[in-house]
Amino acid sequence: MSDAILEVKDLTMQFGGSKGGFLSKPKAGFVAVDAVSFEVQRGETFGIVGESGSGKTTLGRCILRVLDPSAGSIRFQARTGAAVDLASAPIDQLRQVWRKVRMVFQDPQASLNPRLRVIDIVGQALQKSEGLRGKALAERVGQLLESVGLRPEFMHRYPNAFSGGQRQRLGIARALSTHPELVVADEAVSALDVSIQAQTLNLLQDLQEQFDLTFVFIAHDLAVVEHICDRVAVMYRGQFVEVATTDTLFRAPQHPYTRALLQAVPVADPRQRRRRGADRAEPVDVGAPARGCRFSPRCPHATELCRETRPPVRKVGGADVLCHYAGEI
Repeated sequence: MSDAILEVKDLTMQFGGSKGGFLSKPKAGFVAVDAVSFEVQRGETFGIVGESGSGKTTLGRCILRVLDPSAGSIRFQARTGAAVDLASAPIDQLRQVWRKVRMVFQDPQASLNPRLRVIDIVGQALQKSEGLRGKALAERVGQLLESVGLRPEFMHRYPNAFSGGQRQRLGIARALSTHPELVVADEAVSALDVSIQAQTLNLLQDLQEQFDLTFVFIAHDLAVVEHICDRVAVMYRGQFVEVATTDTLFRAPQHPYTRALLQAVPVADPRQRRRRGADRAEPVDVGAPARGCRFSPRCPHATELCRETRPPVRKVGGADVLCHYAGEI
């Protein structure tokens, strides 16, 4: 039985474009997210991985309604109450949902106001949603800081007194302040040193169990995704080209783009590097036209069918693959 906390259907986000007028021609816009559909089950970590420009951050911002989608639906189901379509919900309803759907940003320094103390940054949502002030606010903020591995007395400091890893922990504490059910983590560890990345990922896993959280984890680093995610969607030019469990994806990738991403991961053994690099796709401009498969200009296996006809989603080896020849290559 499905227990989906998030159901996204045919989500599309287009920037620019116009219908044209009497003296002007219509202009095609840039489609950053193209009819994406997926579900996230309660309690899981759903990863979205892809190169820069693939549309993954835009997708995350649409889920939060930081951006208004051009089309599609985003159904969020809290533990209590009716489901809400975030894509079309009015702002008053969104304010209530935003307590349950929170975001952790990529750059911990840019996302924290340097003029505010930690107690104000982390406690801002508590002041608005629960009216906490004074001792009650300080007590709650202290508890949140302890939950992310920081000392309660740090609440009176300013963000510039902390390291990058500590600032990201402050961002996580801020996200947890409203008792969310779903957290969208957008490149949450990409700006951190490798050793700090591992500590932050372990922290997120501990918090997920402690607070019964569901994560949508956006990243470009496959090693990070493999460490923390239960399922992974590989995104290329606005589309999900492969969706599978983490074990299935890394053990038996089906889409040529997924294989190209895995082949790009550094390997210590030079013999493995030569073998894995033999089938690597060459990068091209992300804006290159493709009437059929978006990956066809880069795919070493592309045929005329790939270039002319949009591929269907095929189920192969436990994965959903957007490829004409999935399972045959």
